[in-house]
Amino acid sequence: METRDLRRALPALRGAHHPGVWPAPPGGQRRARARVRAMGALTVATLSAGEVRAALPDLARLRISVFRAYPYLYAGDADYEQGYLQAYAESAGAVVVVARDGDLIVGAATAAPLEDHAPEFTAALQAEGYRPETIWYCGESVLLPAYRGQGIGHAFFDAREAAGRAQARVWSAFCAVMRPPDHPARPPDYAPLDPFWRRRGYQPLPGVTAAFDWAEVGGDGAAQSHQMQFWIRALT
Repeated sequence: METRDLRRALPALRGAHHPGVWPAPPGGQRRARARVRAMGALTVATLSAGEVRAALPDLARLRISVFRAYPYLYAGDADYEQGYLQAYAESAGAVVVVARDGDLIVGAATAAPLEDHAPEFTAALQAEGYRPETIWYCGESVLLPAYRGQGIGHAFFDAREAAGRAQARVWSAFCAVMRPPDHPARPPDYAPLDPFWRRRGYQPLPGVTAAFDWAEVGGDGAAQSHQMQFWIRALT
């Protein structure tokens, strides 16, 4: 699939995938191995193109399950998700990293060169003076609730950031949906991920947002517009 086809396949909440394992700097490899060891039976690995294709149904179900919860409230469709994820296996510059408990995929994270993504991503960052060819864009990071707090989120970022450095990217960026503090669907015990992202070295870019549409759980099926906040950190 050519890059222009991948961009058409990547609306809101999207990343991308490339077959292959990218080398990490020595420090990044040690941190990733330590975190995987700490997880015990859990493993984290980058998928090949063939492995992504074989895992499409499982990855689609995982995304629908995790993104259905607050703050995304995404009303996903299995056929659409599998079609979207197929683009990951055919992209020439991206990665898909998965966490497994035995043979069960319990989490996944994606990243790709910014220019492989929807034009809305590129336009927002270009307007701030960033050159698209310097940016590594981290797409979704989804993990079943029972497996959170065990280091998998850090392992996902370690693997994706190492891949960005291997492709000589200068910046790593991602988007997060913006919700008001008094949103009616916000659970009483909801804990934003902002502190985790800041510990990873990311900072929000004030006023830099993009609008994307998706249908929400409990809605009438029509797509609604959602504001996404950009976060960024230096990779070098």
